[in-house]
Amino acid sequence: MSETPDAPKRRCQRPGCTGAYEDMGGGELYCDICGLAPVVSPAGVIGSAPTGVTAAGREGRSSSSGSRSSRSSSRSSARSARSQSSRRSVSGRLSRSLSSGGSARQVSVRSSGSGTGGSVRSRLGLGLVEVPDVPRADPGTVVLDNPEVPERKRFCSSGECGAPVGRTRGERAGRTEGFCTKCGNPYSFVPKLRKGDVVHGQYEIAGCLAHGGLGWVYLAVDRAVSDRWVVLKGLLDTGDQDAMAAAISERRFLAEIEHSNIVRIYNFVEHLDRRTGSMDGYIVMEYVGGRSLKELANSRRTPEGRRDPLPVEQACAYGIEALEALGHLHSRNLLYCDFKVDNAIQQGDQLKLIDMGAVRRMDDEDSAIYGTVGYQAPEVAESGPSVASDLYTVARTLAVLTFDFQGYTNVFVDSLPEPENIEAFQRFESFYRFLVRATDPDPERRFASAAEMSEQLTGVLREVVAMESGRPRPAMSTLLGTELRVVDTELLARATGDTSVLGSRDGAPGIFARLRGETHAGATSRTSAEAAPPVPSAGSAADEGGRNAAIPAQATAEPPPPGAPGALPPPATTLAQQSQAAGPYGAYGSTPAHVRLPGKPPPPPGARGTGAGPLLVPLEARATALALPVPRVDPADPNAGFLAGLMTSAPAELLTALRDAPAQSIERRLRELRARLELETDEDRKAAEQALAELEKEHPDDWRVVWYRGLAGLVAGDRETAALAFDAVYDAFPGETAPKLALGICAEVLGQLDNAAEYYRLVWATDPSYVSAAFGLARVRLSVGDRQGAVEALESVPEASIHFVAARVAAVRARLRERSPAEPLLDDLHAAAQQVVRLREIGLDALRGEELTTEVLGSALDWVLAGRAGAPDPEQGPASGLLLLGCRMEEQGLRLGLERSYRRLARLAQSGTERIELVERANRFRPRTWV
Repeated sequence: MSETPDAPKRRCQRPGCTGAYEDMGGGELYCDICGLAPVVSPAGVIGSAPTGVTAAGREGRSSSSGSRSSRSSSRSSARSARSQSSRRSVSGRLSRSLSSGGSARQVSVRSSGSGTGGSVRSRLGLGLVEVPDVPRADPGTVVLDNPEVPERKRFCSSGECGAPVGRTRGERAGRTEGFCTKCGNPYSFVPKLRKGDVVHGQYEIAGCLAHGGLGWVYLAVDRAVSDRWVVLKGLLDTGDQDAMAAAISERRFLAEIEHSNIVRIYNFVEHLDRRTGSMDGYIVMEYVGGRSLKELANSRRTPEGRRDPLPVEQACAYGIEALEALGHLHSRNLLYCDFKVDNAIQQGDQLKLIDMGAVRRMDDEDSAIYGTVGYQAPEVAESGPSVASDLYTVARTLAVLTFDFQGYTNVFVDSLPEPENIEAFQRFESFYRFLVRATDPDPERRFASAAEMSEQLTGVLREVVAMESGRPRPAMSTLLGTELRVVDTELLARATGDTSVLGSRDGAPGIFARLRGETHAGATSRTSAEAAPPVPSAGSAADEGGRNAAIPAQATAEPPPPGAPGALPPPATTLAQQSQAAGPYGAYGSTPAHVRLPGKPPPPPGARGTGAGPLLVPLEARATALALPVPRVDPADPNAGFLAGLMTSAPAELLTALRDAPAQSIERRLRELRARLELETDEDRKAAEQALAELEKEHPDDWRVVWYRGLAGLVAGDRETAALAFDAVYDAFPGETAPKLALGICAEVLGQLDNAAEYYRLVWATDPSYVSAAFGLARVRLSVGDRQGAVEALESVPEASIHFVAARVAAVRARLRERSPAEPLLDDLHAAAQQVVRLREIGLDALRGEELTTEVLGSALDWVLAGRAGAPDPEQGPASGLLLLGCRMEEQGLRLGLERSYRRLARLAQSGTERIELVERANRFRPRTWV
C-alpha cells in the first residue's frame, strides 16, 4: 500500500545518508538521495545489502612498512577498549539478579581452544531436524529476459567514490555507459556477452543470471564437457583494479579448494571484447541451481503478510553447514570475509557458499577488503579481517534469519536487540547466549575456531530440537564428563508413623486433636525428615559447607475450611512472608522480563494434585556440587598420561599420588584442587582456596578455573559467586549441558525456584543421562505445590537408569504424601498402586514394598473415611467394588490390608522395639470383629 502524501517519510537506513524513502508505487520504497531500497522493508522482507570495500582497512594496508608497528599498537589498544565493553555475561537470569547492586564479582571466560578439526556430518540438519529439500531449478528458466541494472542500483565502481551514476536527469534518461561525474571513472552496466556467444571456444552463453557487486553473471553450456551447465562471472568494468584483483583472487583460491559446501571453480578464461578491443577475464564456476538463504527467508509469510522468520532449528542447521565451509577455508589460511544471506544457496539437502570474490589470504596486508554493512565485524575497518570476523558474519546471518531484525544495518549495526523484545531469544536462552558470544565486540572473546563454534551451535540445536519435539537429543561433551553420581534421590523421607490419620484408633487422637497440636505415639504420620532440624528458608545463610541449603517453604493452594475432614494445619508463614525473610532472593527470586516461566502454567487453586507440598528432605548442596561433571583433561597437558593412569579416587590417596607428577601443569593443580575440595578439614579448605586464588591470578580466563570457582563457591556456601562463575561458563559454551545443571542447583539454593525449574527442565529434556536434573525438577515443583509436575518428572526417568526404582518410589510418595483426604484422590491412588505393583515385579525389596503399600492403603483409608471425594456415581458402579493392591476400596478391606502389611513389616524389623511398635500399629488398624 502506498504512503499518503502527508505521511512522514522514513529516514534512510544507510550509514551517513541523510535521505528519506519515497514510495515509487506498489509499496516499493527507495531513498531520494542514494536511491537504495531499505535492507529490511516494513513487512520484514530482507533486501540485498551491497558488498563494499572497507576503505579504512585499505588505507591502513597501503601504508609503508614503517607504520605497521604503530598500527599493531593501535589494534592492541582497540582490543583492550573492546574488552572493557564486552557484552558477555549479560544474558543470564541469575547474573542479572545478582549483579543489580553493582558489586557483583565480574567473571569472564575465553575460548577453550579446543576443536581445531572439522566435525563429521551426515546431511543438512545432522539428522536432528528435517530441512525441506530445495529442488534444482531448470537452468533455462532462470535466465533474465531483459538484463538491465535499475537506475537505483547504479553506482560508481571505484571504491574511493561510490557515487550514483547513470541516473535520469529531467527528461534525459539515465545512461548505461559513461563516466562518473564525480571522479571521472568509466562505468558500464551493459552485458558484454550475449546469447549464443562462445567464450574460449568452449562455453556457449545462454544469457544473464544476475548483476552482482563485481559485474554480470552469465549462464553457459560447457560444450567440451558433456554439455554441463556452468556459470561465468565477469567484471564490472576493466578499469576497476580492485574488481580485477578480486576476480583473479577468486580464481586462484577457488582452484585450490574442493569442498562439498563451496562452489567449485572449473576454469579461468579470457574473451575479446569487440567493442573495446580488450581481453576480459571470466571465472568459470559450478552452476548451483537452488535458492539463496535470502529467498528462503523472504518466501515465508504470516497471515498478515509479514515475513515469518525461519525456525531457529532450521537456521542453526544452515549455520553448521556454513561453519563447515568456513572451517575448510581457514584450514588453508583463507578468509571468506563476506558471508551473508545472499551468498549461500541451498540445493537439495546441501548448502553451498557462492560469490567467493571477497576471499583473501590471512597474511594479505595489501588487497582491498570486501564486506557488507550489518554483517561485517566492527573491528575489520581498523584491524582487518580474521577468523573471528568470519565467525561474526555467521552469527549475524543467523540473527537476520531467525527474527525480524529491523535496523541491523544502522541502529544495531554491531549489536543485538534486547532479548525481551525478541521471541526467539525468550524461548531459547542458549541460542541468544550463542549469538552474544559470537558477536562479542572483543574478537578475542568470540569462538576460537569454526569447529568450536560449530560444536556449540550443534549443542544449541540439540537443545532446541529437544524442547520443540519433546524427544531428548543427548551427545557426549568434549569439555566435561558425565555427572559423577546422583545424590538427592530421596526427595521424601520414609514414613515412620501411622500412614492413616483418620483410621488410627485405640486412644489415638482424631483429626481435630491433630489440628490442635496434640500428639500420640504413632497416632500421626511422621517422617524422618520431621525429626531433623528446621529447614531454613531460601536465601538464608547456609551452615558450614552448604549442607543444609534449603528448599523454601511450599506455596499453598486453597485449603479446606478449618475443621473440615482432612484439613491440614495452616502454614506458619505465607509465601510473601517467606520471600521477605529470605532476604534479597525470595522464594521466586528476581526473574528478568525476557525469561519465560518453565513448563505449563501453575494449576489453579483446588486443582487435583496441588496445594501445600509435602515436607522435603533438605538439598545436600555440598554433596550435590561435588557430584557435578568434571572438566576433561586436556590431552596436550604434559601430565595427561600420568593423570589417566591414576588408579585411586580417594582424595587423601590422590594427593599423595600427585606428588609424583612429572610436571607442575595446570591439570595437575586442578586435580589437586578437586581433591582438597572433597576433604572437609579446615586445613584442606584453606589450601583449596589458596590454590584457587593462585590459579585465578595466573589463568583468569581459563574456563576450567572459572568452573572450579563455581564448584568451590557451592561447596563453601558462597552461592552468589558460584552462580556468577557457572553463568560465565554458560556464556562461553551455550551448547554444553553441565553449566545449566550447575546453574539449576545455584538457583535452587538461592531460592529462585522458577529459574531452577527452567534450567533443570532444559537439562532433563535434552539429555536424560543427567538424572539429577529430573530429581531437581521434581523437588522444585513439589516446593511450589505442583505435585503433578513433580510426578511427571520422576516418572520420566527411564527404566534403564539405575535410579529408576528411586524415582518411582519418590513418585508414589509425591502423589500421596500429606494430601488432604477431602481431595479427589481416586486416580492418584490407583496410579500409585500400579507403580507399587510394577516395582515389586522388577524386584523391589520387601521392606520398601510394604512401606509403600502402607502409604497407599493409609491414604485410601483416609479418603474413604472422609467421604470418598470424587468417587464415581452409584449408577456408574460403587467405588467399594474396586480393588487397590488386592484390597476392596472400603473401610474393612483397607484396614485388613494395612494390618497385613504392618505385620509383614514387623517380621522384617531389625529390633524388638521396632517390631513391637509395628505390631501395635497393625492392631490399631485392624477392623473391629465380634470374634
